[in-house]
Amino acid sequence: MENNLNNTEENEQEKPSKKKKFMFIGIAIILLITGAVYYINSLRYETTDDAYVESDLIQISSRVSGQVEEIYIEDNMKIKEGDLVLKIDDKDYKVKFEQAQAMYEKALYSQKVAKAKLSAVNTEIATAKKDLDRYQNLYKAGAVSQQTLDLAKTRYENTRAKLLSATEDVLSESNDKVADANLKGLRAQKDQAGLYLDYTQLKAPNSGTVTNKNVDKGKYVQAGQPLFTLVGDKIWVEANFKENQVGKMKVGQDVIIKVDAYPNKKFKGKIDSIQRASGAKSSLFPPENAVGSFVKIVQRIPVKIVFTEEINPEKYTIVAGMSVEPKVRVK
Repeated sequence: MENNLNNTEENEQEKPSKKKKFMFIGIAIILLITGAVYYINSLRYETTDDAYVESDLIQISSRVSGQVEEIYIEDNMKIKEGDLVLKIDDKDYKVKFEQAQAMYEKALYSQKVAKAKLSAVNTEIATAKKDLDRYQNLYKAGAVSQQTLDLAKTRYENTRAKLLSATEDVLSESNDKVADANLKGLRAQKDQAGLYLDYTQLKAPNSGTVTNKNVDKGKYVQAGQPLFTLVGDKIWVEANFKENQVGKMKVGQDVIIKVDAYPNKKFKGKIDSIQRASGAKSSLFPPENAVGSFVKIVQRIPVKIVFTEEINPEKYTIVAGMSVEPKVRVK
């Protein structure tokens, strides 16, 4: 009886130990499978957490100085290429344009007068030449006196002098000389004044979204002063992979893009290009390694990744600067 009780107690003690043994074996198998899957994925994919959404950022500035008369934008407002953004008070620029135009037209009128004068002189010299030829024939025949012939010669020479002066006052198509030596300069001044007048109406150079607006109605702005930033509609990913990862990558390889803002969504993409210099080498102050204290550091190579699927902006708000985790399929 006592032996049966002892055997029962021993069996009950062995059961927990067997359960623990099976549990440890199961955990080991799971870890082994997980490790195998991770290893296989590591051979097929390359990934990095040093990646961000990028977009075209255009700094919009005024080309002329003046007080803002009207403004038609607000922060985070979408605008299209060619849309009127703001108007600068153009009264002074209109006056300058009208003055330049008046000076140019005056010079142009002077040129027209000079051309008319040249035409009249050409007619006059033709008449004087005919008279001189006639009087020379009459003088030979004894029909006119020497005095009359001399008067005809004098008139002809005087007309030739007037022709030379009139010719110098007129634009010559062969050497681009003008009646008024300042005509071309005045035309350039008029054109420049017209451009400045047009610049008082600032238009969007591209389509995008307004950010960092730094201008309001009534504010005086200077030429070249930044007014706002225009963020382009096109987005892509700039991923900084380690140099020992880039060797497996090629343009066109498929990429799975995970955006931190949408952890349950996997976006499709592909490698568009690989930068031909490391991030450090293309920085403002690249490192100089030709020194005695050189320490090898694994470099990062920027890789441009584009989305290959259309992203619904009403469903997914993906903007420049967002963190992403791209997964490039290299095998």
